[in-house]
Amino acid sequence: MMSVRHMGMIAVATALMWNLPGATVANSQARPAAASAGPTLVGQFGVWGAYVAAPGGKKTCFALAKPASSKTNPPNRPRDPVFAFISTRPGDKVKDEVSVIVGYPLKVDAHNSIEVGSARYDMYAEGDGLWIRNATEEARLVEALRAGAEAVVRGVSTRGTETTDVFSLKGVTQALDKVAQECRG
Repeated sequence: MMSVRHMGMIAVATALMWNLPGATVANSQARPAAASAGPTLVGQFGVWGAYVAAPGGKKTCFALAKPASSKTNPPNRPRDPVFAFISTRPGDKVKDEVSVIVGYPLKVDAHNSIEVGSARYDMYAEGDGLWIRNATEEARLVEALRAGAEAVVRGVSTRGTETTDVFSLKGVTQALDKVAQECRG
C-alpha cells in the first residue's frame, strides 16, 4: 500500500506533468481536476525551481529539476517525464525529503541509488518513484546535493531496463533556501 507521503508527492508530480512548460505525459488520459490549480513556481535558480503546492489542502514546498541527461539500457525506452524533488511538508513534519520520479514502474528489489561525488545512497522503489532507503542518511544526502556538481540516479524498471539520469545541481542550494523560506513550519 502506498504511504501518505508518497501519495502527496505523486499528486504534485501529476500536477507538474500537466502544468510545467515542455512537460508531456505519455498516457493520453483526461486531465485530472485536482491538477488544474497545479504548483506555483516561486523562484527559478539555475536548473532548479522552487515550488509551492497544496495537494489535499496540505502545504508542500519543493525544489525540482529535470535531468540534464537520461539514458536507458536497452536504449531509447519510452518514459514519462523524470523529475528530482526535495520536498518539505510542514503539516507532516517533513523537511528536505529527496525523491525521484523515474518515468515508469521500478523493480522493488533492484539496486537503485543516487550518487553525489563519491557518496552513494541506496534508494527503494515504489511505483515509478525512488526514496532514500535509510532515512537517517537523508540530511547527509541533502548536504552532498548542496555541495555537489551533479547527482546520478540509477534505477531498474520492472521490465529490467536500467536507467541513468544525471541531474545538474546548479541552483539547488538557492532553491532549497527558497523552499525553507516558503514552508516555515
